[in-house]
Amino acid sequence: MHDTVWFEIQGIPSVMMASDEFVDAAEAQAGSLGLPAMARAFVDHTIQDATDEELYEKADAVIDEVISALID
Repeated sequence: MHDTVWFEIQGIPSVMMASDEFVDAAEAQAGSLGLPAMARAFVDHTIQDATDEELYEKADAVIDEVISALID
């Protein structure tokens, strides 16, 4: 998340990504870092044990949201 804030401060659009287990934590952290409106995308939890195919499916589920956040 710190990287996302750094890029945004530099004027480089970015999106913080995490699993949906961390929605509340991400919201709190974004506020603490001074960027409460930071673009965020969340994929289904769990990631650690996911196969490559499952990871691709998780990414496919949020790719439109990520692209939209980057170009808006």
